[in-house]
Amino acid sequence: MTDATQLVDDVVFDADQEDASGDATAETAAGDVTSADGAPQEEMSSEESTGTADPETAPGAGRRPRSWRGVAFRWTLPGILLLLAIAAAVMAWLDAQARAVDAARAESVRAATESTEAMLSYQASTVAEQLKAAEERLTGSFRDSFRELVHDVVIPGSEKKHISTIATVPAAASVSATPKHAVVLVFVNQVAVVDTEAPTDTASIVRVTLEKIDGHWLISAFEPI
Repeated sequence: MTDATQLVDDVVFDADQEDASGDATAETAAGDVTSADGAPQEEMSSEESTGTADPETAPGAGRRPRSWRGVAFRWTLPGILLLLAIAAAVMAWLDAQARAVDAARAESVRAATESTEAMLSYQASTVAEQLKAAEERLTGSFRDSFRELVHDVVIPGSEKKHISTIATVPAAASVSATPKHAVVLVFVNQVAVVDTEAPTDTASIVRVTLEKIDGHWLISAFEPI
């Protein structure tokens, strides 16, 4: 009996030892999840385990990401506005130039018409005064040539032979025009009366070149065609 009792005691003792060893292992495992100061450490959140952070608590969560389209638009808009302003200025300049050319055409045609009639019209009794006034419509070397012709040929011949002429321009057309220079074709009808003889009619086409000087269109060349 003593041996059997001793055997039972040994078995019970071994079982107690295994239980104690298991408890110690459990306590050790539990200690692994405690902090250094003995406080239990919280379990890792799903966000920490996956390496993602809460968008509301992440750094810069309150700032909206900058769109490259917005940046590009901010820089492109001033450029577009500048190009539009330049285009508008160019269009305004071109429009002003076109208006100036149109005005030059109309003014030069009128000046060529009036000046041609003044140059080729005179009465025997007032030829000097009339052609002297016509000189004011001319410029450059052509004015000098006209003055010389008038004083040397026209005035003496008109006064001596009682020659009178009347010139009209039924039509005139602009060939080219700029705000300062123009060329006009004029169609001239001239009626001349010599003393008591019958009037004679002549028709001609003249290429008239004009320059705008001090606001006035003056003839610088007069070339019959």
